[in-house]
Amino acid sequence: MSGTWEKTACILCECNCGLEVQIGGEDNRHFTRIRGDKAHPSSKGYACEKPHRLDYYQNDPDRITSPLRRKDDGTFEEIDWDTAIGEVAARLAAVRDEHGGETIFYYGGGGQGNHLPGAYSTATRRALGSRYRSSALAQEKTGEFWVGGRLMGNMTRADFEHCEVGLFIGKNPWQSHGIPRARVTLKELAKDPKRTLIVIDPRRTETAAMADIHLQVKPGTDAWLLSALGAALVQEGLTNEAWIQEHVDGAEDVLAALVDIPIAEHCQIAGVSEDLVRDVARRIGAAESVAIFEDLGIQMNRHSTLNSYLNKLLWVLTGNFAKRGAQYVPASIVPITGKLDKLAAGAECKRTPVTGDRIISGLTPCNSIPDEILSDHPKRYRAMIVESGNPAHSLADSKRMREALRALDTLVVIDIAMTETARLADYILPAATQYEKAEATFFNFEFPENYFHVRRPVFEAPDGVLPEAEIHARLCEALGAYTDEDLAPLHAAAKQGRAALLPVFFGSVLSNPKLAPFAPVILYRTLGPHLPAGLESAAVVWGLAHQTARANPGSLRRAGFDGEGFEPAEKLFDAILQSPSGVVFAVDEQDETWARVKSPNGKIQASIPELLDELASLGDSSAGTEDRAFPFVLSAGERRSFTANTILRNPDWRKKDPDGSLRISPDDALQLGVGNGDRVRLTTKRGSVEVPVEVSEMMQAGHVSLPNGLGLDHTTEGGDRVQTGVAPNELTASEDRDWLAGTPWHKHVAARIEALA
Repeated sequence: MSGTWEKTACILCECNCGLEVQIGGEDNRHFTRIRGDKAHPSSKGYACEKPHRLDYYQNDPDRITSPLRRKDDGTFEEIDWDTAIGEVAARLAAVRDEHGGETIFYYGGGGQGNHLPGAYSTATRRALGSRYRSSALAQEKTGEFWVGGRLMGNMTRADFEHCEVGLFIGKNPWQSHGIPRARVTLKELAKDPKRTLIVIDPRRTETAAMADIHLQVKPGTDAWLLSALGAALVQEGLTNEAWIQEHVDGAEDVLAALVDIPIAEHCQIAGVSEDLVRDVARRIGAAESVAIFEDLGIQMNRHSTLNSYLNKLLWVLTGNFAKRGAQYVPASIVPITGKLDKLAAGAECKRTPVTGDRIISGLTPCNSIPDEILSDHPKRYRAMIVESGNPAHSLADSKRMREALRALDTLVVIDIAMTETARLADYILPAATQYEKAEATFFNFEFPENYFHVRRPVFEAPDGVLPEAEIHARLCEALGAYTDEDLAPLHAAAKQGRAALLPVFFGSVLSNPKLAPFAPVILYRTLGPHLPAGLESAAVVWGLAHQTARANPGSLRRAGFDGEGFEPAEKLFDAILQSPSGVVFAVDEQDETWARVKSPNGKIQASIPELLDELASLGDSSAGTEDRAFPFVLSAGERRSFTANTILRNPDWRKKDPDGSLRISPDDALQLGVGNGDRVRLTTKRGSVEVPVEVSEMMQAGHVSLPNGLGLDHTTEGGDRVQTGVAPNELTASEDRDWLAGTPWHKHVAARIEALA
């Protein structure tokens, strides 16, 4: 209702801060006021400046409100939903039947707050026999996932609210957040004289400027710096030997590797004072608690998986795990990392069918996707479903990615707007926005109290669009995944309530090999109609609540969800439906973290031979760009005050730096003879663009950065299609990637710059 405050959440980063919004404007279709929701269990009223721009997402002029089919001349025509579903199902089934379902590739299923489609898409993929998938996580986090899997079969987060020392590596939470109430937490940490804020970053970011210690590493040399830091802990006797003896296997291999590191030499390569590195090691070694957060600055950089390993060794060697102010493993509604326990037991990753690259956490490396398509291999990817993603813009080497997408037999895009990827599609199926349907995030990482938030719709969806749950249910039905007769007992039971549905669902669906693969959409069809209006898409959460209750009974009990049998799960699901601001579903004790270490003997497995070999080879590696023709290092995709993910397509939302300037150091500006606003030509081995310059004290000589979220096409009020700013992936190369995980080097792109008259 116009003028009343509705509860929802931000969708622009992983924190998904709770919001209260008022709606109004033309046809009651606009956000008119937005503020933080004080009742939200995690953000507690906190919100940065970005969610105030969410109306640009909700009312994008490139919104699609009818299914579209590509014509022979390349243009699109509107079709009805029955035609769209029937033809898409037939096209994909034909690929399956001729070449095998494993040649149908799935990309997406997420977005920063759009996670329920990922649950429903599994049913469609199973109906098609689709085995391979990927998402944005595969170009950012899979190296870290692999290390976490090998170390302990799980992933960790860190408690910055209570730590004595907070260390951010390649991370600027002032802009990228990643921790609850980021700016409040940073200020508290920086102002407390008993606590120490440390930042490792080549840029003097907003967070680095607040820090007690800034290790301003040379771009791309993090592995040398982190190994020197770990070596200082070992060589100065700052490790927690008793803790290691009790909780760690394989430590002797790590200690032997680090004791031989030439600290002075590695510090010189990294461009950081040896004395300062040793001071940081001593501060970490002496602290009661240390919290560490690594992010894209080292995960999309040279030696990225090794960087993750060296980072985690800092807390392993000092015992900063499973205690207040240190690393922990949270309870989860859905583990976004997938199952990592097999890695801890020494299992090998599955491999992609064409290139043989590692599939970590079930995700094909994003940089491998074009190679998996542009091939004559019989099991190459021949069809693709892209959902809530934009690989033509957001993945490395856009030109080659577009070539690959055009080479597919069939490309189906499920999205809300005419994205760069959608323009290449054979069919576009328009979805409801995140504010027109029930939605949730699986980025639930807090400890000891963890929360889950199902958001209610605040707008009615326009005619012609559907929530993804409905799209996947219709596709499954068109593919013959189940029949009306299969669902009849569930419909009858659901009418009597969830208590009656429970035995039928668990007995007739989950125990039935024919129906179990389609459980999400079956729940949507049978339970969904009996949920509160607008929450039909939350039906799958009922199953997730039962899964969570089985995995974390003690955590749920401490959160107030107790009882026998199915009672805790049912109480939790009721609370989720009845809590518009979200609900605390788990209250943990520190020992719960040890229970979530999934190695065979419950200990951390510190020795990872592949990465110890890479560490030993650093002495033979180059730390530079290695090409005089490209003397600069470009970081492609810096987060700034007025950049966000690409769902904000309308550039009018940016009140500062609307064109996305290239940040360069004062020294480089002087050498080039340019100043603020002057235009330069930026060239990499993949492409060349013109871009305005911002002279910034953040940057060190030889290092330049472009913002994320620009280079998108946009339809103006006059109907013209224009592009604002530089699309960073026009400049990146798919072959520049980590040797192990395949993560791209977006933060280390060799470049040159020429001033323009």
